[in-house]
Amino acid sequence: MTVTDLPRTRPAVPGVTSLLQRLRGPQPLVCGILNVTPDSFSDGGAFVDRDAAVARGLGMVAEGADLIDIGGESTRPGARPPGVAEELDRVVPVVEALAARVSVPLSVDTSRPEVMRAAVRAGAALVNDVRALRHPGAVGTAAELDVPVCLTHMPRPPHLMQRDPRYGDVLADVRAFLRARIDACLEAGIRPEHLIVDPGFGFGKTLEHNLALLGSLRAFTELGAPIMVGLSRKAMLGRITGRPVDRREAASVAAALLAVQRGARIVRVHDVAPTVDALAVLEALG
Repeated sequence: MTVTDLPRTRPAVPGVTSLLQRLRGPQPLVCGILNVTPDSFSDGGAFVDRDAAVARGLGMVAEGADLIDIGGESTRPGARPPGVAEELDRVVPVVEALAARVSVPLSVDTSRPEVMRAAVRAGAALVNDVRALRHPGAVGTAAELDVPVCLTHMPRPPHLMQRDPRYGDVLADVRAFLRARIDACLEAGIRPEHLIVDPGFGFGKTLEHNLALLGSLRAFTELGAPIMVGLSRKAMLGRITGRPVDRREAASVAAALLAVQRGARIVRVHDVAPTVDALAVLEALG
């Protein structure tokens, strides 16, 4: 008997069924970004306080978010990870508070098995891992928790990822990486319907790499997993528009629309309301 043959006896985590149903539906999902870190590139420090973070999460739900992604580690270029205890202290109280007050699924943005376990116990229904479950013990923990996981392409840790990134063929290389991580997850016993992929815009990539991936995003549908993208307010949009991070809303909404038109099922955004409105207009066109 292989790991994939083992019987499933663990009860479903609240929110997982809702998330999977939404992913199978016809409309893309808007995932609100909730950074509970002092050093995120866009809103570092704004939501470190638990009450401020919860208020922001409730606000994004009111604006139409389908999912809230809560992260306690900045992944901006050059960032260093916090300690495990610090990440737990940042994330778990916010997950607990929001889980008690909202009906939309919650996601935890982490690479650490300890944080995955605690956040799922607190009410998270998705693990969003920028390291694609490569941290020691992460893939086994995700299989045990039996929740959906998002696998992101990030070739090197944040403090190194933007040092002269190079690819033979960025589309082929990123797709091959994600294919290998999907295979590793299936071998570990993670359900295929629980897998989501993210090409990792801005993670170890130049502007040219990012544009090539966005232009060919539909190629990632061949992997057989829903695609999540995070383009919101990123440096590539600043390079294109010349605008600082706090003035990239329009570019972020445009990028989200382009990603959805090219097959993205989840768009991870800071500006929920304008993204929801823009997608409603796109939907009205049929």
